[in-house]
Amino acid sequence: MTNAQIHSLDIRLLRYFSVVAEENNMSRAALRLFMSQPPLSRHIRQLEERLGVTLFVRHTRGLTLTEEGARVLEIVRPLLALQEKTYAALDKLALANGPLLRIGLTTAFEQGVFTALETRLRAQVDTLRIARHSSLELVRQVQRGKLDAALVALPLEIGGLSVVPLGWQEPLIAALPAIWPVAESASISLSSLSSRPLFWFKRERNPAFFDYTRQRFQHAGYVPSCIEEPLEHDVLLARIANGDGLSLLPASFAAIQRQGVVFRPLSDNSLRVSAGVVVLPEKQPKLEWLITLLKSQFTAPE
Repeated sequence: MTNAQIHSLDIRLLRYFSVVAEENNMSRAALRLFMSQPPLSRHIRQLEERLGVTLFVRHTRGLTLTEEGARVLEIVRPLLALQEKTYAALDKLALANGPLLRIGLTTAFEQGVFTALETRLRAQVDTLRIARHSSLELVRQVQRGKLDAALVALPLEIGGLSVVPLGWQEPLIAALPAIWPVAESASISLSSLSSRPLFWFKRERNPAFFDYTRQRFQHAGYVPSCIEEPLEHDVLLARIANGDGLSLLPASFAAIQRQGVVFRPLSDNSLRVSAGVVVLPEKQPKLEWLITLLKSQFTAPE
């Protein structure tokens, strides 16, 4: 592995590896990390590929660290401990300088919808830290105490958190290659897209929303031909512009101007993405001011 590969290594992979090594069991480690087992297994395999070593021996009873895995664990533990110490020191410094708010904003909506909210928050707290991730990742960070609250897209599995639905919801719209003749229509029915490839996510990324959309697809008579959806929106739009497939996105994404991509409403579509705020139940009383602010900011769009 080259120095460039080492320097670009995501520290989260090392954290995942450390927890798996402590548990010697992928299922228990996944529970500790608030994630499902398949993506955790993929992360461990990715780390092994990046390092060029076998970290675990897999067997029916679980996992056993290899000698190389034990050496890697010895190397990374001081780094992970230093990371936790650094975060704690920064939090202490921020608290000493004034109120600190750590909030997550879901990437399920086009980020421009949060501009006014960010302005209001910066006016009310001395230190504002914003994390932008998928709704599921934000839930995990709130569960771990790394975020005070997160604005997420619903429906979503929230695992022991308090969720307060907000008044904001968006319909899903079709993002289509401009070269497709169907893109010339003012609106499109879901059933008419059945023969077209759809960029869509795997159920493990968001089981609640996946099941919700599948039910709506069946009701509309839509049988999608799914292909794996890129995680990055810019890559997704590039693939759509290339004519590789279509996607269904919240309506706010229509604000993006991308050559080769057109957005069209769905004529027979009841699919909606709603917004909600999630917090740890014990923190909710102290964050009522934030929940009230979010409710006032995210009213139902006209």
